[in-house]
Amino acid sequence: MAYVAVSGGKEAIEESIRLLDLYKSGTDKDIEVEAIENKLSLLVDRVMGEAGLYSKTYAALALKQCEGSVEEAVFLLRAYRSTLTRNYYTNTVNTAAMRVVRRISAAFKDIIGGQILGAAYDYTHRLINFDADGDNPAVL
Repeated sequence: MAYVAVSGGKEAIEESIRLLDLYKSGTDKDIEVEAIENKLSLLVDRVMGEAGLYSKTYAALALKQCEGSVEEAVFLLRAYRSTLTRNYYTNTVNTAAMRVVRRISAAFKDIIGGQILGAAYDYTHRLINFDADGDNPAVL
């Protein structure tokens, strides 16, 4: 795919942003950052992990701003992370005292302590559950 320059300059960019804002505010209902943070925890965790910044609130805020686009939310959180000062250091941690929730190794079949699957959608049916929200929407 070739790159094509956009004509219209600053005015075209401002109109594009205005149109995006119009699409975002197309409903009276607005999801709260706290709801994203608490109800979509796996998504928030994925954004934090990919962005390399542990902040559930900021990850939820990025997801809200990007209308749920994981890639865009990660981009925003990485961009924010790059503005932070780097004045910390890490210490070696004794992992024997850790509570491991998930440990999977693609490189080694038999790792010390064994592999732990943890909570995963890998083995569930990947079908939409229309009753998950309590309302059963009309079939399209």
